[in-house]
Amino acid sequence: MKIRLNLRKRDYTVLGIALPAGLLLGWFFFHSTTYREIKPVTEAVAPVKHTIWTCAMHPQIRMDKPGKCPICGMDLIPLTDEGGNDTSVAPGDIQMTPEAMKIADIQTITVKKAYPQKEIYLFGKVKPDERNISELTARFGGRIEKLYVNFTGQNVRKGEKLATIYSPALITAQKELLEALDYRDSNPQLYEAARNKLKLWDIDEGQISGIERNGEPVSYFDILSPLTGTVTIRDIASGDYVKEGSALFQVTDLSEIWIMFEAYESDLPWIRKGDKVNFSVRSLPGKSFRGKVSFIDPFIDRETRIANVRVEISNPGIQLKPGMFANGIITSAIAADKKDLVIPKTSVLWTGKRAIVYVKDQSVEQPSFMYREIVLGPSAGDYYVVRNGLAEGEVIAVNGVFKIDAAAQLAGKPSMMNPAGGTTTSMPGMKMPADN
Repeated sequence: MKIRLNLRKRDYTVLGIALPAGLLLGWFFFHSTTYREIKPVTEAVAPVKHTIWTCAMHPQIRMDKPGKCPICGMDLIPLTDEGGNDTSVAPGDIQMTPEAMKIADIQTITVKKAYPQKEIYLFGKVKPDERNISELTARFGGRIEKLYVNFTGQNVRKGEKLATIYSPALITAQKELLEALDYRDSNPQLYEAARNKLKLWDIDEGQISGIERNGEPVSYFDILSPLTGTVTIRDIASGDYVKEGSALFQVTDLSEIWIMFEAYESDLPWIRKGDKVNFSVRSLPGKSFRGKVSFIDPFIDRETRIANVRVEISNPGIQLKPGMFANGIITSAIAADKKDLVIPKTSVLWTGKRAIVYVKDQSVEQPSFMYREIVLGPSAGDYYVVRNGLAEGEVIAVNGVFKIDAAAQLAGKPSMMNPAGGTTTSMPGMKMPADN
């Protein structure tokens, strides 16, 4: 009996020690686990950035993985939050990332004022000075007895004989002069009338005085050249009978000539009287000539839509001959006293009715362009003069303008073919990927 009681005391002692230890361990284990499970999460979880892929030509395309643009087939480029849409940009503006600007090769310039100049290339012909052309006609009827000029192109001097004519009417007029000579003192009017009749027939004072001295009429009369020049037309031959008013010769002085250039209607605003013209002719290669614009036709040909521009120059040695072709250049400036706004032609989209440029919005950091219609002045070589719609200091796209316009059209914003904006389709009956 004693032994069993001792055993029970030992068991109680062990149980008394093990039970608190087990409860302590269980409390520690289960209490820490429960604490971790119910402890609230207070740290912010960093969001995962997803790269968006877009097309440099069509920024409306957005994909979550790289690939090809469904519209143009170009490789998509990454677009991060930094290159996303800027909420401060106007709704009608076209936004572009720097990567898109580089791939599309879009370049810009600042609009400035300058002196617009233009080189005008003209085509023309050498022509004689119309003021130095003399037409010889028969003042009286008769027969051509002898010709001293046998071919056209022959050079003659003033007063040189061209032909000899026999005229019964001229003989009668000489006899009337000789009869009136006897009554010169008593009837001077009759004498002056006889002399004037011969003068009207191109008989000069020396020839009339010779008739009076000889006292006999001259049967054959000489036709003299009225100026020094070249016989350009010969309408008679030896032995021909001519009537009063018949054409005989044409004599032209080629020491002063005209170059008649043809100027198109669009070039006329740039041409002024007094402008210098440099030109050359094909028959004299390597040699250039210079003159000034002396006259511009006041009318335009209805069929060819050109006006003649005349240049007068001297022609020593008759180097330039009528009929030669000439190529001229006029460097003209229509704004010699003031500057005008000028922009490159590559910056303008022309529809036939409207001229469009894309102006960069300088108030925002992200590159964006706005559609604008402008009024153009005359063309100045590779530039246009701007009459209205732009201001000095504004920045416009000068290269890649059509790419910006294409992006605007696909995005439903104002563009060249759709100034009011809105969605459009490429062709009736066709459904493009952008329409999907």
